[in-house]
Amino acid sequence: MNKGAIRLLYRKIIDADAKQLWEKYVFNDSYAEFLLQAQAYNQEKKYTSFADMLAQSPNAEKLHFLVSASIVGYLRQLNGVVPDIVSSTGKLFLPFKSYRFEIVSSDIRDKSKHQVAVNFMSEQLVWHDTIGDKLLVSVAGEKQAGAELLTETFAMQPFLGIYSLQKPV
Repeated sequence: MNKGAIRLLYRKIIDADAKQLWEKYVFNDSYAEFLLQAQAYNQEKKYTSFADMLAQSPNAEKLHFLVSASIVGYLRQLNGVVPDIVSSTGKLFLPFKSYRFEIVSSDIRDKSKHQVAVNFMSEQLVWHDTIGDKLLVSVAGEKQAGAELLTETFAMQPFLGIYSLQKPV
């Protein structure tokens, strides 16, 4: 049964409590880049928080994009697979090509207030069924092994949702 094609969105929040080495690199490098780029929107050093910079300078919205350059190399290390989302067999499987980086909060005087999010948009998946709290999917366009269709089963979890849905024709 094919219920349609879906794309998932996983929002990964990274802050000072980062445990994994990859997350620590993203945290540290994005903070260093934030400090550098924020100077252009806070030349008089009147504001310490990202929220204040946004409120006083609408162009500070560009900081999301400008700071994102500091993490591109770390995203490449993921080899197109969304982190943290595992199948029922414990393997990472969810492919992505697009993402959106955002600064959730930050402060030029307090690194512990720096928090960023990477929003991963998955490749298209074929949604076959829902079994209890798990989705049964296959990667759209993935080759079949003979007459078999290779599938993945995974549970929905916090910060993971359906980004888009395309009903079967």
